[in-house]
Amino acid sequence: MTVVVGYMPTAPGHAALDAALVEAERRGTDLVVVQPRPQRHRSTEAGADIDVEQEKLARSGLRYQLLEPDHDSDPADVILDAAREHGADLIVLGIRRRSPVGKIITASTAQRVLLESPCPVLSVKAIYD
Repeated sequence: MTVVVGYMPTAPGHAALDAALVEAERRGTDLVVVQPRPQRHRSTEAGADIDVEQEKLARSGLRYQLLEPDHDSDPADVILDAAREHGADLIVLGIRRRSPVGKIITASTAQRVLLESPCPVLSVKAIYD
């Protein structure tokens, strides 16, 4: 079994990764880090950020796999597919506050994952986002 975490280079993404590390260690499982990269997040800054996170992952001592799908992929589909493919027993997602209008205009990745997940989902809010 594995813990799958949806990671983005944001405060909620950092909180999700930290929580996933704790959960994977507690459960004695591997970790799959899914970093969906929508076009707006493709930058050298985002690339540098995952390098820092990979150092954190390596220091954890856990076995992990980093998945970086194409920027055209739907983030919810990528996370759900990874959970099914790796037999996840938990998905960890970072969440953020959204306005009612924002909820109407754009579909929420977290909402889709919560509703369609084949396993329990832990949602984590960053203290500062």
